[in-house]
Amino acid sequence: MPLNDERPTSTSTVSSEDQNSDTESSERCDSLTLSSDVDCSRQSFTSDSSSKHNSPSCSPPKTLTLDEVMASARDLSNLSLAHEIVVNRNFHLEPPELPQNSLEKRVKDMVHKAFWDCLESELNDNPPEYDYAIKLLEEIRDILISFLNPGANRLRTQIMEVLDMDLIRQQADNNAVDIQGLASYIINTMGKFCAPVRDNEIKKLKENSGNVVTVFKEIFRVLDLMKMDMVNFTIQNLRPELQRQSVEYERAKFQSILEKTPNALNHTTEWIKGSIEEATRIMPPAKSSDSGQSGKSLPGPMLLLNVAYLRLLTWDKSNGPLPETLMTDEVRLQELQRSLQLYQAVASVLLIVYSSIGEAMSGLPALVERLKKMTAVLLEGMHSLDFNLTEALGNVSDQICCEVNKSLTERNFPALPAELQATLKGQICDITQRNNPIHTLVETRTQMYFKVVLASANSNSTPPPVPPGLGLIQPELMAMGLSFVNLVNYNKQVYSPFYVSILKNILLMDSTGATRQNGNKQGPPTSSLESK
Repeated sequence: MPLNDERPTSTSTVSSEDQNSDTESSERCDSLTLSSDVDCSRQSFTSDSSSKHNSPSCSPPKTLTLDEVMASARDLSNLSLAHEIVVNRNFHLEPPELPQNSLEKRVKDMVHKAFWDCLESELNDNPPEYDYAIKLLEEIRDILISFLNPGANRLRTQIMEVLDMDLIRQQADNNAVDIQGLASYIINTMGKFCAPVRDNEIKKLKENSGNVVTVFKEIFRVLDLMKMDMVNFTIQNLRPELQRQSVEYERAKFQSILEKTPNALNHTTEWIKGSIEEATRIMPPAKSSDSGQSGKSLPGPMLLLNVAYLRLLTWDKSNGPLPETLMTDEVRLQELQRSLQLYQAVASVLLIVYSSIGEAMSGLPALVERLKKMTAVLLEGMHSLDFNLTEALGNVSDQICCEVNKSLTERNFPALPAELQATLKGQICDITQRNNPIHTLVETRTQMYFKVVLASANSNSTPPPVPPGLGLIQPELMAMGLSFVNLVNYNKQVYSPFYVSILKNILLMDSTGATRQNGNKQGPPTSSLESK
């Protein structure tokens, strides 16, 4: 925060759009091959011991010391904070709010009350005592100085002269301390340092006509806000530098965690294994060789990773914990899953409405948009365990019939027949059934869309058009696709060496097993990792 006698022009919070990932991420992924990524892997796996950690079959884990656990926790905390600052342009810190009636809040309130009571008691003595007041002034002085830039020598000297603790102690001994004057100086100095967003708070402090204790209580409250402003301003200034160094920094931090924590890539390994199995099922069989033997064809690394990322859209507890390499994006993935689940349900409802009463809605985009927003609002929170989806869909169908009938009446058309309304309600409520054809169609085409988004080189700037049937949720789906591809591209940039090492180990185990089964008569499975 520029505090060399200048007022900052930024506010305490940072608001902007989410960071767009660099398009070179897709180019990096094209180089995920056994040969081209050897150098890249060496950056993260610099020793035999570190590469063992992500091996599918590793030796028994060593016992961690408390220092190693604490060091890993610090690395993880720093990694998470740096990642959040880089990918979330709206990230900022807020003053901590303790839960009401919590033990921590009660203890804090009691300690603070005891301090202010003691301060008030001392100042009301005859003659006044200033022990607590001097401690208070010293703390305020240190806070004010912490706001200064290194070059603000004039202000630093002025603060030290006015809040000279030795001089104030001498004045206290002679009952000559001007507490009101010192409070006024402190408030005026705070007005020079604070961001414009705190101007009203400073104005209230200057107008405060309460006793000295009340004034100092408010001074500390505003100082706490100013400290948070300073932190957020520092985050804002650090963001460009973090963005330039983020990939290397996060990779190095994760490598540090990996070296301290045994089996730190177990969940990631299982995630990639499952994706290889799924990708292999959708691959066409390999052509037979001249000798009549057909090798086991494996998909390329790009397809393998894209299949792995697509699985995250439908990831739940039954799949186990998320991969360790996605831990910093867990909240974003959950929000994306919930939005996708919500708008898949909205699209299913609107498709049913269109197929049943399409003529009544033809040429009325405003009505369609109103029905979409209304459905999304009524189904908000459908991911919660206590959410009654069938009941909510019943309410949705009632509201849809009401809106459509209202539109028909306004155009002098008869309302929907009761039989059609009952049929419509039944079809809408049936989308909760397993293998419902409408909902299955929407889910399949949604997965198809995200697959195309990941495969397109310029999806982060120009998302591809949505498949037929999903046009009703096109804006929402394209926004989710953009968010998803940015998340994936950034994750690939940071963790590609770890993914490559895992793929090598898995394929090496597979090839070794195949060689033993064939009596060393047949080579390892054909892999596009090698052929690329």
